[in-house]
Amino acid sequence: MIYIKGPEELAVIEQNGEILGLCHAEVAKAIQPGVKTLELDKLAYNFIMDHQAHPSFLNYQVGSRRYAYSLCISVNDVVVHGLPGDHVIHEGDIIAIDAGVYKNGFHADSAYTYAVGQVPEEVQALLVRTKASLYQGIEQAVDGKRVGDIGAAVQVYTEAMGYGVVRELVGHGVGKNLHESPEVPNYGRRGDGPKLKEGMVLAIEPMINLGKKQVHMDKDGWTIRTKDGKPSAHFEHTIAVGKDKARILTTFRHIESVLERSTTLMNI
Repeated sequence: MIYIKGPEELAVIEQNGEILGLCHAEVAKAIQPGVKTLELDKLAYNFIMDHQAHPSFLNYQVGSRRYAYSLCISVNDVVVHGLPGDHVIHEGDIIAIDAGVYKNGFHADSAYTYAVGQVPEEVQALLVRTKASLYQGIEQAVDGKRVGDIGAAVQVYTEAMGYGVVRELVGHGVGKNLHESPEVPNYGRRGDGPKLKEGMVLAIEPMINLGKKQVHMDKDGWTIRTKDGKPSAHFEHTIAVGKDKARILTTFRHIESVLERSTTLMNI
């Protein structure tokens, strides 16, 4: 079942997206060498709860397992679902922060990948291009197109640069449940898949590897890594399919304000 959201429901998701964007920004301020990833998770938990909301990921159940954290924190070769813990952030790392907010009956979901200080040029390019591929996909999220148009846009853009597009993990519908139909792969053929209709809400989330597309899971049952050990980037927005143009319901505005201030301070 694919649910179509009305204007009031979209407004709630967008309000949650604003809280989520502010939460990401608070986490962004704290990302620096020497910080443990569990500290970032606690910061996000407190921020979300202080806004009378709930972290979408906390206690999320897959089979008999429950996710015990508010964030997924994926470092370097971790693609997604990295577990917060005692891992200490170092200069030159890349850190993907994936988070969700649940309030007033609806979820919002977004992710952003950060460079910690100076990273190799090819890694910085991966981040820039993965983020750009997200917007390539979003451009296709209009009434009458199909899910395959989104995936094809991401795939064509990134594979042309030699990157690996992860197959095992995909975007998804978002609404009263964190994961709803349809699945939204980052690969595919134009004209394939379910037809997009105005009011559908989707999480579009390119997961792009610097090396090959293959991944594997750690023994913890959550952490997904690149098989070749090369870095991976992850960016995500929750969007609403529009009649002529998609409506982005989450925001990177607050994150990028933090990053701009940080760059300015470094250059003083």
